Amino acid sequence: MIYTITISPAIDYVVHLDLLKEGMTNRSTHEEYFLGGKGINVSQVLKELGVGSVALGFVRGFTGQALESGLRDKGIDTDFIHLTQGITRINVKIKADEETEINGQGTVPTAADFDKLAEKLKKLKDDDILIISGNIPKVLPQDTYDRILKLTKDKKMRIIVDTNGDLLINSLKYRPFLIKPNIDELKDIFGKDISAEEGALKLQESGARNVIVSLGKDGAVLLAEDGNIYRAGVCTGKVLNTVGSGDSMVAGFLVGYMQTGDYKYALDLGSAAGSATALSPGLAENHKIYGCLKELRGTEDVQPK
Repeated sequence: MIYTITISPAIDYVVHLDLLKEGMTNRSTHEEYFLGGKGINVSQVLKELGVGSVALGFVRGFTGQALESGLRDKGIDTDFIHLTQGITRINVKIKADEETEINGQGTVPTAADFDKLAEKLKKLKDDDILIISGNIPKVLPQDTYDRILKLTKDKKMRIIVDTNGDLLINSLKYRPFLIKPNIDELKDIFGKDISAEEGALKLQESGARNVIVSLGKDGAVLLAEDGNIYRAGVCTGKVLNTVGSGDSMVAGFLVGYMQTGDYKYALDLGSAAGSATALSPGLAENHKIYGCLKELRGTEDVQPK
């Protein structure tokens, strides 16, 4: 089974305006809402690609109830820990002449809440897959991921870590199956002159088994466990939304690898999922992902062999 962890899930409330007028009452042209948080995004794209998962994390209040029921309505299993204080955060995204975002702080799990999460993780099996995504809120201990990963070190399960900075570096000693820094995050770690290939090699030498470096409009580079470097492009179209593109790439790569064991196919499916999300108002749907995959691979035959 695949498990995703989202420490601070959210409901993203997207408000569209013709023009944002400060200090005045503004009326929207239309609104949308999306169930958010990086691990939850991964679970949703996995579902679009026909693969089940269990979403783990912390929820509270009416927003937490809405998020939990919304995921279940999509057919996604959840096993959240219900907190006793605060509410699951709402992020307000204002799309007008300029884009403005207001991200909520959300709930703050206690040590006892993390103990409950630890008990769930201890029950995971060797053939399970655990995906840890996003940063840790500043109000939480910055060794939170380290504490989570220690619970898995004696298991043979595959770990995917999608974060940056010290959180990413500190995860490498646990030999994650996949990490996915973008090129800017790579340069923040190693310096501005580092190339994607050089940075990926350094991260692999430090413990990561497979390293995808996302390059934005220039696609992505994968340094695979087999020692080879693979590249993928992006799909053509107007970019509408970059939120969740990286999470979509993680989901696509994992599904592609699980289906074929072929690193190139997995990277192409990952890039297709990330591109399709960027070209959609929310997370990409199945038909858009495989339409993008056809473009990237230059063939109608894109189903796994």
